Amino acid sequence: MATATTSETTAPSGGRSTAARAHVQRFGTFLSGMIMPNIGAFIAWGLITAFFIEAGFTPFGPLGGFGENAEGEPYTGLVGPMITYLLPLLIAYTGGRMVYDVRGGVVGAIATMGVIVGTDIPMFIGAMLMGPLTAFVMKKLDGLWDGKIKPGFEMLVNNFSAGILAAAMAIFGFFLIGPAVLAFSNAAASAVDFLVTRGLLPLTSILIEPAKVLFLNNAINHGILTPLGTAQALEQGKSVLFLLEANPGPGLGILLAYMVFGRGAARASAPGAALIHFVGGIHEIYFPYVLMKPALILAAIAGGMTGIFTLTLFDAGLRAPAAPGSIIAVFAQATTDSYVGVAVAVTAATAVSFFVASIILKASKDKGEGDLTEATTRMETMKGKKSSVASAVVGTSGGADTGGHSARELADGGPVQRIVFACDAGMGSSAMGASVLRNKVKAAGFGDVKVTNAAIANLTDDFDIVVTHQDLATRARPKVPSASVVTVDNFMGSPRYDEIVEAVQRRNGAAVPAGAGGAAAGAAGAGAPAGDTAAGEGAAESGAPILTRDRIVMEGGAQNAAQAIDEAGGLLVAAGAVTDEYVTSMHEREESVSTFMGNGLAIPHGTNQAKDSIRSSALSVVKYPEGLDWNGKPVTWVIGIAGKDNEHLAILSRVAKIFGNKEKVRQLDEARTADDVLDLLGKVND
Repeated sequence: MATATTSETTAPSGGRSTAARAHVQRFGTFLSGMIMPNIGAFIAWGLITAFFIEAGFTPFGPLGGFGENAEGEPYTGLVGPMITYLLPLLIAYTGGRMVYDVRGGVVGAIATMGVIVGTDIPMFIGAMLMGPLTAFVMKKLDGLWDGKIKPGFEMLVNNFSAGILAAAMAIFGFFLIGPAVLAFSNAAASAVDFLVTRGLLPLTSILIEPAKVLFLNNAINHGILTPLGTAQALEQGKSVLFLLEANPGPGLGILLAYMVFGRGAARASAPGAALIHFVGGIHEIYFPYVLMKPALILAAIAGGMTGIFTLTLFDAGLRAPAAPGSIIAVFAQATTDSYVGVAVAVTAATAVSFFVASIILKASKDKGEGDLTEATTRMETMKGKKSSVASAVVGTSGGADTGGHSARELADGGPVQRIVFACDAGMGSSAMGASVLRNKVKAAGFGDVKVTNAAIANLTDDFDIVVTHQDLATRARPKVPSASVVTVDNFMGSPRYDEIVEAVQRRNGAAVPAGAGGAAAGAAGAGAPAGDTAAGEGAAESGAPILTRDRIVMEGGAQNAAQAIDEAGGLLVAAGAVTDEYVTSMHEREESVSTFMGNGLAIPHGTNQAKDSIRSSALSVVKYPEGLDWNGKPVTWVIGIAGKDNEHLAILSRVAKIFGNKEKVRQLDEARTADDVLDLLGKVND
């Protein structure tokens, strides 16, 4: 049930809100983290209740807790003790262990007994308070005498300190926490009754549905609704609260709308996502579809409100949480008198969500064919980890700049000798990225580490680290199973470059002196084979100018990325450097992987298969003073590239250095003439 990725250059004004959201998500994750591992216990309790209580499928007093034995003593059964003792203690132990491992779990569970016996309602919220709190206090106390206990007395001190603290916290919970939680629970129950009796409960979808997409779904469902719903189910036999968040209808309606009215990857992947969502119960699968078109949150809200209204109309509910939110789990936990109500609620929620989503998709210009991969990436960033299910359905390899290896995994392994930056053709974006990364590695004193670029088709499994665009990772990884694969979405200033440098520092030990490093790098570049040459280590071999004044346009006329590619490519065709087929391949390359480099730069170039369309190496430069929307990314400079026999690599190195330097970018932006631009790019034609 359970995230995207934002651009690597986030506006400062959004930092505070992003940090606040991250704090809320972490707190929500912590709350749900105490419940989620114990969902199996909730399900077990729900099944025992469904079968063995007096109103169950197969009533049985010794298990259901009703009736008396031969001696006239009432049966205790399983239902009451499980919900009163087992479930709260499991929650408390889990919460305490999250804070201070097993020691924290033990003292947290002991302390929770105080709130359990001090009230007459299930103490889920009390357990969620006492478990982590007691573990935290234990951790701080242990820190006070850490390293100060005389040898031979460690066990004595550790055992007695835990026992004394746990006993004290149990008493504290009995007299203070228990009554406070009881008052809160009664107030919350009254609030729910108020909403139900006045028909206002459906309005909770206005908060719940957006929160789900922001990955507060588990926090709301299992951190708040599950404890309240369980208490209500114990009293009334069922609770509508279990279905406020878990109803699969709203998400299913959105996915069905994409199946009918969507386009591209979104439409193609929607059927599989719908099956996983509805039957598998993994609700996070539809989050990227909403993130791709945020207006669809209105469809989710409308569907959620309809479902809740229908549930209250039929007085339907579940005995226990439906986790995961599969239609199978929903009906497994539904009471016998709620089957019809639940079925109608799910159907109605799906229908309304589908209707609203269909209107939004039909009214939209792009009909829902937006960048599903990017939306999934944004989702994974919000979630804080990779979503294997979502990635499998939409065909991505993970979020931007998350890579195939974590920073810790990247730093493990033998010495780094070869790093390759791989792209589709191995002549444009890879050369730019390699130049930026090479400069960073050299600056750190590791000039003997060879940083090259290559086409993915030419990769071999003899590199230590492979850097590639996030959309190309699935093609690159099978070719380099022994290497650490790092994915980026910003070629000019990705934060992952610093992680790579840190990994080199850890894996290679002491840095090579600057002088020796530069010499070693130069020697490595001199011996690099064609197609794998270090950018910037020589000018054009043919002697013909790669960049001339007539191929620099200071005020481009394009309105979008496709037109800009035609404009930059047209300059190359006019110069006789390429044929028209090469410009066509530039568009094909852009459809495959964006050539946006970051820092206001895009470098459109052809595919690897179009190299035969290049007559001579050449660059074209087009400036867009008012800015250009490059498929959602701001671009001021578009540099068209046609490279023959790697002659363009020298200028790419210089371009990378300029656009990786904010001061030089500023000077370039302030340039007024083509001659000024040519001077700033350097004497690349010498």
